[in-house]
Amino acid sequence: MDLFRLDGKVAVVTGGNRGLGGAMAYGLAKAGADIAIVQRSLEETEIASNIRTLGRKCKTFSYDLSNTDNMKRLVDVIQLEFRQIDILVNNAGVQRRSPAVDFSEEDWDVVMQVNAKSVFFLCQAAGREMLKQGKGKIINIASLLSFQGGFTVPAYAASKGAVMQFTKSLSNEWANKGVNVNAIAPGYMATDMNTALIKDETRNEQILQRIPAGRWGNPEDMVGAAIFLASDASNYVHGETITVDGGWMGR
Repeated sequence: MDLFRLDGKVAVVTGGNRGLGGAMAYGLAKAGADIAIVQRSLEETEIASNIRTLGRKCKTFSYDLSNTDNMKRLVDVIQLEFRQIDILVNNAGVQRRSPAVDFSEEDWDVVMQVNAKSVFFLCQAAGREMLKQGKGKIINIASLLSFQGGFTVPAYAASKGAVMQFTKSLSNEWANKGVNVNAIAPGYMATDMNTALIKDETRNEQILQRIPAGRWGNPEDMVGAAIFLASDASNYVHGETITVDGGWMGR
């Protein structure tokens, strides 16, 4: 099981203060990693406190991912605090829902900026340092909508399609330099982003009928895939998108 240990590693998790990001941050810490959480505010969270209870170092860094101008500085500040970055989990994201004929340019730009552009440029900034080290693990959070179109979420589908594709592109360039770039595509997860769907009885029932596992996913369901892709167990895994979806894509 040492293949899955992350002792001595530093993991950066965007949006690691709650939901999927919080579960993955805590799971990586349980596997031995110290954690840098990137979120919009410096407000202390229960996740950070729980990570420290494990005996791991955890520090929160405030950054607005709708702005890509200072990505290098963000990486520099994290490295100054932790001295290295071994793992990057690009988890933070936003959602906007509207019929395509009414979808606003403002909503399109916000979703593409946070979900795609900021993810690529944080990969770039952290990747530069990983390439210098000759090793590193980048885990981008894609979606079922990397494969499918969805309804009333054209920008989200476009952004997550982009994430899956540039995950492959970066992998092609960096795989022979010791840097693994992969993605996880969560299915329907019981998080704040999906509250409206869960409360919609008709849509909720349609979704449940389509999931072979018969339930919505929980944030903790992401942890195993995250530890695998962050650890030495995945050293020969490059450019893949692992679905964690209760069987949705297999149906």
